Amino acid sequence: MSLLIIGSTGTLGRQVVKKALDKGFQVKCFVRNFRKAAFLKEWGAELIYGDLKLPETIPMALYNVTAIIDCSTARPNDLYNIKQIDLIAKYILIESAQQAKIKHYIFFSFLNAYNYKKIPLVKLKLSIESKLINSNLCYTIFNLSGFFQGLINQYAIPILDQKPIWMTKEETSIGYINTQDVAKICIKSLAIKKIKNKIIPLVGNKSWTSKEIIKLCEKISGKKAKITKIPVYFLRVLKELTKFFQWTWNIADRLAFIEILSEDSVFHTSMQDIWKIFNFSIDEIESLEHYLQEYFHKVMYKLKRLNYQKLEEMDESNF
Repeated sequence: MSLLIIGSTGTLGRQVVKKALDKGFQVKCFVRNFRKAAFLKEWGAELIYGDLKLPETIPMALYNVTAIIDCSTARPNDLYNIKQIDLIAKYILIESAQQAKIKHYIFFSFLNAYNYKKIPLVKLKLSIESKLINSNLCYTIFNLSGFFQGLINQYAIPILDQKPIWMTKEETSIGYINTQDVAKICIKSLAIKKIKNKIIPLVGNKSWTSKEIIKLCEKISGKKAKITKIPVYFLRVLKELTKFFQWTWNIADRLAFIEILSEDSVFHTSMQDIWKIFNFSIDEIESLEHYLQEYFHKVMYKLKRLNYQKLEEMDESNF
Protein backbone atom coordinates (compact mmCIF):
# COMPACT_ATOMS: atom_id res chain seq x y z
CA MET A 1 0.00 0.00 0.00
CA SER A 2 1.28 3.45 -0.94
CA LEU A 3 0.55 6.34 1.43
CA LEU A 4 0.66 10.05 0.72
CA ILE A 5 1.25 12.06 3.90
CA ILE A 6 0.18 15.71 3.91
CA GLY A 7 1.84 17.87 6.57
CA SER A 8 4.65 15.34 6.93
CA THR A 9 7.18 17.73 8.52
CA GLY A 10 4.80 18.76 11.31
CA THR A 11 4.60 17.54 14.91
CA LEU A 12 2.11 14.79 14.09
CA GLY A 13 3.01 14.24 10.43
CA ARG A 14 6.60 13.18 11.05
CA GLN A 15 5.45 10.59 13.59
CA VAL A 16 2.93 9.19 11.09
CA VAL A 17 5.68 8.96 8.45
CA LYS A 18 8.02 7.15 10.83
CA LYS A 19 5.38 4.68 12.02
CA ALA A 20 4.26 3.96 8.43
CA LEU A 21 7.84 3.26 7.33
CA ASP A 22 8.41 1.03 10.36
CA LYS A 23 5.35 -0.98 9.33
CA GLY A 24 6.68 -1.45 5.80
CA PHE A 25 4.43 0.96 3.89
CA GLN A 26 5.62 2.82 0.81
CA VAL A 27 5.48 6.44 1.99
CA LYS A 28 5.30 9.57 -0.14
CA CYS A 29 5.50 12.99 1.50
CA PHE A 30 3.80 16.01 -0.06
CA VAL A 31 6.33 18.81 0.61
CA ARG A 32 7.16 22.23 -0.78
CA ASN A 33 10.61 22.54 0.80
CA PHE A 34 12.90 19.59 0.06
CA ARG A 35 15.65 20.89 2.33
CA LYS A 36 13.33 21.12 5.31
CA ALA A 37 12.04 17.62 4.59
CA ALA A 38 15.45 16.04 3.97
CA PHE A 39 15.25 14.02 7.20
CA LEU A 40 12.13 12.25 5.86
CA LYS A 41 14.09 11.09 2.80
CA GLU A 42 16.85 9.82 5.08
CA TRP A 43 14.22 7.76 6.90
CA GLY A 44 13.20 6.14 3.61
CA ALA A 45 10.26 8.24 2.44
CA GLU A 46 9.86 9.57 -1.10
CA LEU A 47 9.53 13.34 -1.37
CA ILE A 48 6.89 14.62 -3.80
CA TYR A 49 6.83 18.32 -4.56
CA GLY A 50 3.53 19.98 -3.80
CA ASP A 51 2.12 23.12 -2.22
CA LEU A 52 -1.46 23.40 -0.96
CA LYS A 53 -1.34 27.09 -1.88
CA LEU A 54 -0.74 25.93 -5.46
CA PRO A 55 -3.68 23.55 -6.11
CA GLU A 56 -2.35 22.64 -9.55
CA THR A 57 0.42 20.63 -7.81
CA ILE A 58 -2.09 18.35 -6.05
CA PRO A 59 -3.37 15.92 -8.78
CA MET A 60 0.03 14.65 -9.92
CA ALA A 61 1.04 13.90 -6.33
CA LEU A 62 -1.77 11.32 -6.11
CA TYR A 63 -0.35 9.09 -8.86
CA ASN A 64 -0.06 5.47 -7.63
CA VAL A 65 -1.28 6.42 -4.15
CA THR A 66 -3.59 4.08 -2.24
CA ALA A 67 -4.41 6.20 0.82
CA ILE A 68 -4.03 9.80 2.00
CA ILE A 69 -3.25 10.77 5.58
CA ASP A 70 -3.84 14.49 6.01
CA CYS A 71 -1.93 15.77 9.06
CA SER A 72 -1.66 19.37 7.86
CA THR A 73 -3.32 22.44 9.28
CA ALA A 74 -2.85 26.17 8.95
CA ARG A 75 -1.56 28.05 11.95
CA PRO A 76 -4.20 30.14 13.76
CA ASN A 77 -2.02 33.24 13.39
CA ASP A 78 -2.00 33.05 9.59
CA LEU A 79 -5.40 34.20 8.30
CA TYR A 80 -4.58 33.88 4.60
CA ASN A 81 -3.32 30.34 4.88
CA ILE A 82 -6.28 29.28 7.03
CA LYS A 83 -8.63 30.14 4.16
CA GLN A 84 -6.32 29.04 1.38
CA ILE A 85 -4.98 25.80 2.87
CA ASP A 86 -7.65 24.58 5.26
CA LEU A 87 -10.58 25.19 2.96
CA ILE A 88 -10.01 25.84 -0.75
CA ALA A 89 -6.98 23.57 -1.19
CA LYS A 90 -8.46 20.79 0.97
CA TYR A 91 -11.60 20.82 -1.17
CA ILE A 92 -9.44 20.40 -4.26
CA LEU A 93 -7.45 17.66 -2.51
CA ILE A 94 -10.63 15.72 -1.70
CA GLU A 95 -12.00 16.16 -5.23
CA SER A 96 -8.66 15.04 -6.70
CA ALA A 97 -8.69 12.02 -4.37
CA GLN A 98 -12.12 11.08 -5.72
CA GLN A 99 -10.88 11.24 -9.30
CA ALA A 100 -7.75 9.26 -8.40
CA LYS A 101 -9.93 6.59 -6.73
CA ILE A 102 -8.07 6.82 -3.42
CA LYS A 103 -9.15 3.91 -1.23
CA HIS A 104 -8.88 5.58 2.18
CA TYR A 105 -8.64 9.20 3.36
CA ILE A 106 -7.67 9.97 6.97
CA PHE A 107 -8.28 13.45 8.36
CA PHE A 108 -7.62 15.01 11.77
CA SER A 109 -10.07 17.44 13.37
CA PHE A 110 -11.03 18.81 16.82
CA LEU A 111 -12.85 17.07 19.64
CA ASN A 112 -16.22 18.72 20.40
CA ALA A 113 -15.78 20.92 17.32
CA TYR A 114 -19.53 21.54 16.89
CA ASN A 115 -19.57 23.42 20.21
CA TYR A 116 -17.08 25.98 18.89
CA LYS A 117 -18.22 26.87 15.37
CA LYS A 118 -17.42 30.55 16.00
CA ILE A 119 -13.69 29.82 16.09
CA PRO A 120 -12.46 30.30 12.48
CA LEU A 121 -10.05 27.36 12.39
CA VAL A 122 -12.61 25.02 13.97
CA LYS A 123 -15.32 26.19 11.56
CA LEU A 124 -13.07 25.42 8.60
CA LYS A 125 -12.23 21.98 9.98
CA LEU A 126 -15.95 21.25 10.16
CA SER A 127 -16.37 22.39 6.56
CA ILE A 128 -13.68 19.96 5.45
CA GLU A 129 -15.29 17.18 7.51
CA SER A 130 -18.59 17.84 5.74
CA LYS A 131 -16.91 17.82 2.32
CA LEU A 132 -15.22 14.54 3.09
CA ILE A 133 -18.33 12.86 4.55
CA ASN A 134 -20.40 13.84 1.50
CA SER A 135 -17.79 12.56 -0.94
CA ASN A 136 -17.74 8.97 -2.16
CA LEU A 137 -14.38 8.39 -0.47
CA CYS A 138 -13.81 5.86 2.27
CA TYR A 139 -12.75 8.09 5.19
CA THR A 140 -11.79 8.09 8.85
CA ILE A 141 -11.85 11.32 10.87
CA PHE A 142 -9.94 11.39 14.15
CA ASN A 143 -11.02 14.09 16.62
CA LEU A 144 -8.11 15.23 18.80
CA SER A 145 -7.92 17.45 21.88
CA GLY A 146 -4.21 18.16 22.42
CA PHE A 147 -0.68 16.75 22.16
CA PHE A 148 1.92 16.11 24.88
CA GLN A 149 4.49 17.87 22.68
CA GLY A 150 2.69 21.22 22.94
CA LEU A 151 3.03 21.18 26.73
CA ILE A 152 6.82 21.40 26.63
CA ASN A 153 6.97 24.99 25.35
CA GLN A 154 3.85 25.97 27.28
CA TYR A 155 4.83 24.67 30.71
CA ALA A 156 8.04 22.62 30.97
CA ILE A 157 10.53 25.07 29.42
CA PRO A 158 9.22 28.18 31.27
CA ILE A 159 9.49 26.28 34.57
CA LEU A 160 13.07 25.21 33.84
CA ASP A 161 14.01 28.74 32.69
CA GLN A 162 12.13 30.33 35.60
CA LYS A 163 9.98 32.38 33.24
CA PRO A 164 6.32 33.25 33.87
CA ILE A 165 3.52 30.95 32.71
CA TRP A 166 0.49 32.92 31.54
CA MET A 167 -2.86 31.31 32.31
CA THR A 168 -6.49 32.11 33.10
CA LYS A 169 -8.42 31.21 36.25
CA GLU A 170 -10.73 28.89 34.33
CA GLU A 171 -10.04 25.17 34.48
CA THR A 172 -10.57 23.51 31.12
CA SER A 173 -9.70 19.81 31.32
CA ILE A 174 -7.98 18.33 28.24
CA GLY A 175 -7.19 14.73 27.35
CA TYR A 176 -3.70 15.20 25.93
CA ILE A 177 -2.10 12.35 23.97
CA ASN A 178 1.36 11.61 22.60
CA THR A 179 1.67 12.07 18.82
CA GLN A 180 3.52 8.75 18.66
CA ASP A 181 0.40 6.99 19.96
CA VAL A 182 -1.78 8.92 17.51
CA ALA A 183 0.50 7.82 14.67
CA LYS A 184 0.40 4.20 15.83
CA ILE A 185 -3.42 4.21 15.91
CA CYS A 186 -3.64 6.06 12.59
CA ILE A 187 -1.53 3.49 10.73
CA LYS A 188 -3.34 0.58 12.36
CA SER A 189 -6.69 2.06 11.30
CA LEU A 190 -5.84 1.43 7.64
CA ALA A 191 -6.55 -2.27 8.19
CA ILE A 192 -9.65 -1.99 10.42
CA LYS A 193 -12.98 -2.07 8.60
CA LYS A 194 -15.05 -1.07 11.65
CA ILE A 195 -13.70 2.50 11.69
CA LYS A 196 -14.12 3.22 7.98
CA ASN A 197 -16.54 6.08 7.28
CA LYS A 198 -16.50 6.89 11.01
CA ILE A 199 -15.59 9.86 13.20
CA ILE A 200 -13.41 8.59 16.03
CA PRO A 201 -12.35 10.49 19.18
CA LEU A 202 -8.67 10.10 20.00
CA VAL A 203 -7.55 11.32 23.43
CA GLY A 204 -5.29 10.23 26.29
CA ASN A 205 -6.33 8.11 29.25
CA LYS A 206 -6.67 11.10 31.58
CA SER A 207 -7.68 14.75 31.25
CA TRP A 208 -5.58 17.52 32.76
CA THR A 209 -6.16 21.13 33.79
CA SER A 210 -3.40 23.75 33.56
CA LYS A 211 -2.92 23.70 37.34
CA GLU A 212 -2.52 19.93 37.38
CA ILE A 213 0.08 20.01 34.61
CA ILE A 214 2.05 22.74 36.37
CA LYS A 215 2.01 20.81 39.65
CA LEU A 216 3.21 17.69 37.83
CA CYS A 217 6.06 19.62 36.17
CA GLU A 218 7.03 21.15 39.52
CA LYS A 219 7.06 17.73 41.19
CA ILE A 220 9.22 16.11 38.52
CA SER A 221 11.62 19.02 37.93
CA GLY A 222 11.92 20.12 41.56
CA LYS A 223 11.40 23.75 40.51
CA LYS A 224 8.64 26.20 41.36
CA ALA A 225 6.60 27.73 38.54
CA LYS A 226 6.09 31.47 38.18
CA ILE A 227 2.40 31.90 37.36
CA THR A 228 0.78 35.05 36.00
CA LYS A 229 -3.02 34.94 35.74
CA ILE A 230 -4.96 36.86 33.08
CA PRO A 231 -8.73 37.47 33.37
CA VAL A 232 -10.72 35.94 30.51
CA TYR A 233 -12.76 39.13 30.15
CA PHE A 234 -9.53 41.02 29.34
CA LEU A 235 -8.74 38.58 26.52
CA ARG A 236 -12.31 38.93 25.22
CA VAL A 237 -12.00 42.71 25.09
CA LEU A 238 -8.64 42.39 23.35
CA LYS A 239 -10.16 39.99 20.82
CA GLU A 240 -12.92 42.49 19.95
CA LEU A 241 -10.42 45.35 19.62
CA THR A 242 -8.18 43.39 17.24
CA LYS A 243 -11.14 42.83 14.90
CA PHE A 244 -11.17 46.53 13.98
CA PHE A 245 -7.87 46.52 12.07
CA GLN A 246 -6.98 44.24 9.18
CA TRP A 247 -3.38 43.93 10.34
CA THR A 248 -4.59 42.47 13.68
CA TRP A 249 -7.16 40.02 12.29
CA ASN A 250 -4.69 37.16 12.75
CA ILE A 251 -4.48 38.01 16.46
CA ALA A 252 -8.26 38.14 16.73
CA ASP A 253 -8.58 34.67 15.19
CA ARG A 254 -6.03 33.30 17.62
CA LEU A 255 -7.78 34.90 20.59
CA ALA A 256 -11.03 33.24 19.50
CA PHE A 257 -9.75 30.10 21.21
CA ILE A 258 -10.33 31.73 24.62
CA GLU A 259 -13.95 30.60 24.31
CA ILE A 260 -12.68 27.09 24.95
CA LEU A 261 -10.99 28.28 28.15
CA SER A 262 -13.92 30.30 29.43
CA GLU A 263 -16.45 27.50 29.80
CA ASP A 264 -14.60 25.08 32.09
CA SER A 265 -15.06 22.49 29.34
CA VAL A 266 -13.87 18.88 29.42
CA PHE A 267 -12.04 17.88 26.26
CA HIS A 268 -12.04 14.21 27.05
CA THR A 269 -14.17 11.15 26.42
CA SER A 270 -14.12 7.44 27.27
CA MET A 271 -11.84 5.49 24.96
CA GLN A 272 -12.74 2.04 26.26
CA ASP A 273 -14.74 0.98 23.18
CA ILE A 274 -12.17 2.49 20.80
CA TRP A 275 -9.29 0.56 22.42
CA LYS A 276 -11.28 -2.66 21.99
CA ILE A 277 -11.65 -2.01 18.26
CA PHE A 278 -7.90 -1.42 17.95
CA ASN A 279 -7.11 -4.30 20.30
CA PHE A 280 -5.17 -1.96 22.58
CA SER A 281 -4.88 -1.97 26.35
CA ILE A 282 -4.74 1.24 28.40
CA ASP A 283 -1.13 0.45 29.32
CA GLU A 284 -0.10 0.71 25.67
CA ILE A 285 -1.01 4.42 25.60
CA GLU A 286 1.70 6.56 27.18
CA SER A 287 0.72 8.61 30.22
CA LEU A 288 1.58 12.29 30.58
CA GLU A 289 3.44 11.50 33.82
CA HIS A 290 5.79 9.13 32.01
CA TYR A 291 6.26 11.49 29.06
CA LEU A 292 7.24 14.44 31.28
CA GLN A 293 9.48 12.27 33.45
CA GLU A 294 11.38 11.21 30.34
CA TYR A 295 11.64 14.81 29.13
CA PHE A 296 12.90 16.26 32.42
CA HIS A 297 15.29 13.32 32.90
CA LYS A 298 16.90 13.99 29.50
CA VAL A 299 17.11 17.75 30.15
CA MET A 300 18.60 17.31 33.63
CA TYR A 301 21.13 14.80 32.28
CA LYS A 302 22.24 17.23 29.56
CA LEU A 303 22.56 20.05 32.11
CA LYS A 304 24.70 17.86 34.35
CA ARG A 305 26.93 16.94 31.40
CA LEU A 306 27.33 20.61 30.44
CA ASN A 307 28.22 21.57 34.02
CA TYR A 308 30.70 18.69 34.21
CA GLN A 309 32.38 19.82 30.97
CA LYS A 310 32.60 23.39 32.25
CA LEU A 311 34.25 22.21 35.47
CA GLU A 312 36.76 20.16 33.45
CA GLU A 313 37.58 23.16 31.28
CA MET A 314 38.06 25.35 34.37
CA ASP A 315 40.39 22.75 35.93
CA GLU A 316 42.44 22.54 32.72
CA SER A 317 42.72 26.33 32.51
CA ASN A 318 44.20 26.44 36.04
CA PHE A 319 47.26 24.44 34.95
